[in-house]
Amino acid sequence: MSEFDHEVVIVGLGPTGLTLANLLGRRGIDVLVLEREPHYYGLARAVYTDDEGMRIFQTAGVADELAADMNTDSTVQWVRGDGRVLAQFRQVERPLGWPVSNFLYQPYLENSLERALEQYPHVTVRRGRSVTDFEQDADGVVIDHEHCTSSGYGTGPLEIEPGSRERVRAHYLIGCDGGRSIVRTHLGIDMSGTSFPERWLVVDLEARDGIDAFRHLPYFDFVCDPAMPIVSCPQPDGHHRFEFMLCEDQTKEEMEDPATVERHISRFVDTSEVRVLRKLVYTFNAVVADSWRDRRILLAGDAAHMTPQFIGQGMNSGVRDADNLSWKLTAILRHGADGSILDSYESERRPHAKAMIDLSVFNKNLVSLDNPVLATLRDIALATAVRVPGLGGWVRGAKMKPAPRFRRGAYLGMDRPILFGIEGRLTPQPQVRTYDGKLQRFDDALGLGFALVGLGVDPRTTLGARDLEALRAVGTRFVTIYPVGGRPQGKPGDGRDDVTDIEDHTGVLTLWFQRARVRAGAVVLIRPDRFVFGTATPENAPTLIAALTGQLGLAAQSSPAPTFRTPSAPVEPDLIGNHFEETR
Repeated sequence: MSEFDHEVVIVGLGPTGLTLANLLGRRGIDVLVLEREPHYYGLARAVYTDDEGMRIFQTAGVADELAADMNTDSTVQWVRGDGRVLAQFRQVERPLGWPVSNFLYQPYLENSLERALEQYPHVTVRRGRSVTDFEQDADGVVIDHEHCTSSGYGTGPLEIEPGSRERVRAHYLIGCDGGRSIVRTHLGIDMSGTSFPERWLVVDLEARDGIDAFRHLPYFDFVCDPAMPIVSCPQPDGHHRFEFMLCEDQTKEEMEDPATVERHISRFVDTSEVRVLRKLVYTFNAVVADSWRDRRILLAGDAAHMTPQFIGQGMNSGVRDADNLSWKLTAILRHGADGSILDSYESERRPHAKAMIDLSVFNKNLVSLDNPVLATLRDIALATAVRVPGLGGWVRGAKMKPAPRFRRGAYLGMDRPILFGIEGRLTPQPQVRTYDGKLQRFDDALGLGFALVGLGVDPRTTLGARDLEALRAVGTRFVTIYPVGGRPQGKPGDGRDDVTDIEDHTGVLTLWFQRARVRAGAVVLIRPDRFVFGTATPENAPTLIAALTGQLGLAAQSSPAPTFRTPSAPVEPDLIGNHFEETR
């Protein structure tokens, strides 16, 4: 079987699969999505996304629509059982162009993402299709799938319709099919980590029509009550979630009993003003798949890692997976990159996903202390920490969250120096000013592919014809960043149609590059996921392109370095501050 029906087959239509399908669809990749559930689940699971997630949704072209259905810039706090605040996390700065704290109602998010796929005729979604078998060879993957019905979302027994089997062939298969992943199971890949015995009762509520049942619960609360640790989560449009930690002697049947549920939620709301949408006792896992790739088959989202819910990063880790995979698959399928670049998927994503899991477990341990003495010591420590200069700002700004930065020597890009380097780091995203005076998000100026950015200089002038051809072959956009007041004036030169000019009117990018010792006139190569591939002086710019083509496995491209032309307008001098960011 040599012909291909699709370029990529995605198994699973949760947030990870939906995000990946949108990112690939926007880049023109032919995609088939197979989802075993015949109908949409329609209830909430994930409740939160951060600024990194929103930036990825921006790349997918759906962020503004999603943001309209979210509670943004919301405060997160740890409180005592009596409601007194121990500590707060609140951050209104937007270093990545989006609010850091966004609470969502998952059905709204998934409906919007699925509607967005309708604009791509090359993306096909098929519900009620269960993958029953697959096999791969050197060139592709053959996937067997059959029509099915299920009695429960992801857990009920499957009923296969006789004679409904179909077979498709694709270049790649991506398993986004959750913690019980059939793709991972079929590959025989185990998961390592910890399964926690603590049971929690989750209760999803909806206010009855026209009633402000949750107006007095404006913030996300970790209720650090040793008698019963509780999570209280506001959601858009009159939705709210509570989670209650069970005692050892409480049974699932007892806790899910309507009378028990009503007794617990009555501590916080008038039960006559709300409807119970879901009540479920669950445990949670902190595990990572032992391998995320088997040749042309890859795992993403909960199929690759499962994160406890205590920092809201389970869905977001899957969204990051989708972003990382989408541009690398595009580079292979559209630009001739070697399939070996997918080795960097796990090496880049695993450490960050594991760090998120570890932080979530730490917060779980912090919140769920049921020993009164230890809980008192925790309360004292938290209340003291937020009052200590420096440490208080670190807590309130949630600086303990793992940074979007790849480990040195474990990413696709040039090596990062021990000090000052920005290679393998996520760029900030301020607003920038375009040539016609309009404001635009930085990523929108960069486009969907690679971007070669010149700091006050047309980056094309640093390269020869062959290097420029190599960059254009992988869909690179050329961008010049001018400092505020530094745009060129006078008669325009020739050949400006192939470069985007933007002005860093806020100074955010200028300062970020200065802190990293990236000087005026330098060029910076930014990956499609907005991580920095590498930087170079004008004289060494060809080495940057050689590194890119070499790591992508493309044919060698080289040409003599051109004589560097100084910028047509002066740029700001390198004003180095008294502080820097270490990027080990």
